[in-house]
Amino acid sequence: MSPEQAPPSAAPKVSRRGLGIAGIAGVAVLLFVVVNGVWTRSSSEAHLKASTDAQALTPVALVSPERRANQSFLDLPGRLEAYSRAPIYARVSGFLKGWYVDIGAQVKAGQLLAEIEAPDLDQQLLAAKAALASAEAAETLSRVTAQRWQTLGGSNAVSRQTVDEKAGDLTVKEALTKAARANLERLVVLSDFKRVTAPFDGVVTARNTDVGALINADSSAGLALFVVSDVRKLRLMVSVPQNFVPAVKLDTKVQITVPEYPGKTYYGAVEASARSVDAASGATRMQIVVDNGAGELMPGAFASTHIELPENMQALSIPSGALIFGQKGLRVAAVDGAGKVTLKTVTIARDLGQVVEIGSGLSRDDKIIESPPDGLSDGDQVRVVKSSKAADRKG
Repeated sequence: MSPEQAPPSAAPKVSRRGLGIAGIAGVAVLLFVVVNGVWTRSSSEAHLKASTDAQALTPVALVSPERRANQSFLDLPGRLEAYSRAPIYARVSGFLKGWYVDIGAQVKAGQLLAEIEAPDLDQQLLAAKAALASAEAAETLSRVTAQRWQTLGGSNAVSRQTVDEKAGDLTVKEALTKAARANLERLVVLSDFKRVTAPFDGVVTARNTDVGALINADSSAGLALFVVSDVRKLRLMVSVPQNFVPAVKLDTKVQITVPEYPGKTYYGAVEASARSVDAASGATRMQIVVDNGAGELMPGAFASTHIELPENMQALSIPSGALIFGQKGLRVAAVDGAGKVTLKTVTIARDLGQVVEIGSGLSRDDKIIESPPDGLSDGDQVRVVKSSKAADRKG
């Protein structure tokens, strides 16, 4: 073979080798593309499935119980009443002769308020005096007779039986005299009630009679002739919800406001508690004493009270919306680190409206669902979207 023919024969051999390498490379690239596409698609499907599953979980916001000083208060309506109030009724029947004080008048104990004209009582009094005089005369005669017969009996001039009868008649006449005297004294005392007087120092807050009005004795079912009230000190009655009764103790200070004096505050103290819960209202009636030396407050008036409650440093605070009410009692939904729900039974120490203090069942490390959805059960998986503190939610 000549030297001129050698290069053409080598060129085809090199070209076939290059084509083989190129083919192998192309197949490798194709396999890589296919494998990469399959892997990418599988990964995308897995990611999509995981994302879809995560989106399918119930989204919840978590809140952490917070221990802090919860200064709270009660704003309750109340009604002012006179500390001493006396409706005055008539003890004798007749007609009103005259009245001498009107509503708003300051009166002293024993002061004359009105007089009643009672002709029937006057006649009974005259008859009682006459009956007493007759009984006394009969007693005197019987005593003289008994003494005479006693003297005769000592000389055996008369029988002992007759002497005893005269002594017994004297005893009867003495008893009749005592009865007549007691009846007269009763009518004399009753006659004093024709004068209607004030029982204590105070203000006449009502007058329900006038001159010439017919007066019926002991008609306590009707209107009183007068009402006298001691307004130097007032009672303020409020109904405290059952949950707050242990916090409102005797001598607790109370701020009081009334509509007629806006911006002015009066002060009182809790004096008494009914120590029972009204089944209809679920509250306990408490009495607050208010000094009214200036005479500005009026009995029967509406008043608003502001009662500061003591701080509770031990209780954990959570939003009231986190509570679950059911057949198993009061519970909250706690969520662990894996997003699983655990329902915990709790007790309430104080209900402060939007926030409640938990007495037992929770710890500070718990994470609870702020607004649990309906139908939530133990072991349910949830998706946490937000987490905060109870104090932050309150603010």
